[in-house]
Amino acid sequence: MLRLVENHSLPRTAAFFDLDKTVIAKSSTLTFSKSFYQGGLINRRAVLRTAYTQFVFLAGGADHDQMERMRQYLSALCRGWNVQQVKEIVAETLHDLIDPIIYDEAASLIEEHHAAGRDVVIVSTSGAEVVEPIGELLGADRVVATRMVVGEDGCYTGEVEYYAYGPTKAEAVKELAASEGYDLARCYAYSDSVTDVPMLESVGHPYAVNPGRELRREATLRDWPILDFNRPVRLKRRLPTFSMAPRPTLMAAAAVGAAAATAGLVWYASRRRSTIT
Repeated sequence: MLRLVENHSLPRTAAFFDLDKTVIAKSSTLTFSKSFYQGGLINRRAVLRTAYTQFVFLAGGADHDQMERMRQYLSALCRGWNVQQVKEIVAETLHDLIDPIIYDEAASLIEEHHAAGRDVVIVSTSGAEVVEPIGELLGADRVVATRMVVGEDGCYTGEVEYYAYGPTKAEAVKELAASEGYDLARCYAYSDSVTDVPMLESVGHPYAVNPGRELRREATLRDWPILDFNRPVRLKRRLPTFSMAPRPTLMAAAAVGAAAATAGLVWYASRRRSTIT
């Protein structure tokens, strides 16, 4: 087990985790695509595009401009789909798709932070409908995620209300520190992406996890520790001390994010159309 966490009592502290490639081995958004295709819910063109995007993501080659283009594309796709139905789809597939790709090392760190009396907060660019249940699965105390505008009819308008990306993540961390009484100088943060440098530098204990080339260079220059996580494992097969019972999620974004939930939206839309026809 990793021994990176010191035990402090007061003042309150927290550990902030990026999600994709930090806590789980893949993109929380794109992991759902295979099931969507096997169920006949997305077409081959969408599968190919998703596979390419996953490859770029895992290779650490997705820069800010690529992420922005993807956000715009996926945001447009989700327009008109029902929020509650998307939640149900995510709930049906969550354990089969996400549980096997959680890093053992990340789960151990979450255990250590909780044992030290520290809150665990997932801060992700992915959408709330995906991130919130993953946070519950991990036992996180709070979740910050992207959310989209929901119309009076309970459907997504395609507009982004809050984008948890780059400097916005750092702002969310600082707002939580102010509202919850966290001492940021004694807090921890973990991420794989150079776009999360603002979040990492806002705490006293930043860690680069599976960093891409740019973040690795930045971490080296700043003398930040670098961690390599490479053991995805089902939580049920881990040490018996890891609790599968969800801890209370005290702060969770209320709607789907630009990137994460779109595959689920497309899935539901296709299924509904097939049923109707």
